[in-house]
Amino acid sequence: MDSELFPLMAQVEDSHWWFCSRRAIVASVLSRLGLSPGARILEPGCGTGGNFAMLARFGEVYAMDSDLEACKFSSARKTAIVQQGQLPEQVPFENVSFELVVMTDVLEHLDRDEETLTVLRERLKPGGWLLATVPAFPFLWSTHDATHHHQRRYVAGELRALFERAGYDVAYLSYYNFLLFPAIAAARILDRLRKSSPQHEHDLRTHSGLVNSLLRTVFSSERYALGHLSLPFGVSLLLVARRRP
Repeated sequence: MDSELFPLMAQVEDSHWWFCSRRAIVASVLSRLGLSPGARILEPGCGTGGNFAMLARFGEVYAMDSDLEACKFSSARKTAIVQQGQLPEQVPFENVSFELVVMTDVLEHLDRDEETLTVLRERLKPGGWLLATVPAFPFLWSTHDATHHHQRRYVAGELRALFERAGYDVAYLSYYNFLLFPAIAAARILDRLRKSSPQHEHDLRTHSGLVNSLLRTVFSSERYALGHLSLPFGVSLLLVARRRP
């Protein structure tokens, strides 16, 4: 992501419907993993640290980001041990092994996604978990993806194969942001046909309290299905995988 967007992200991600809903969904899925008390959790690509409070409910949080500005914002939250690093070449905390790695919308930024997963597997304890979310469906590509320096959007079969090649057993895989998918897909396709989206558009816009609350209620309600059911389509994908022994 462009560094100039980090102050805006730090400002909105604690209340923006999309970030709040994603956190609620991830927390619901994590609650079913049976993590040990005080589990060590790594969040690579932590951005400005919006997930820290949620992750701290499940254990001790370690985090890294390649951008120094992001590390400054996330360190200021004082709820995680934060170091600058680079995937896949430089993963800090060399002497720490983790029970869980959480990557929320990180893989799509990386040139070497499979190599990154292989490196992170070696930092997991045997049987350790990795939860990842990624944007779905190449046809939904928009200027938001370009602004955030995404390399790709995934489909479910491709994502499963990627993790299996990297040495994981996939325990759960589903699309999500299912309920809002028709509206979001229509808007993105229409913008592309009209070529009307600004070159540097992003989705960090704030909404009125009522609209924000409504979108958050609709999106976050999917947490009651996710982890139990696999939804057939959505704006994003969620995967839970386990390191092979």
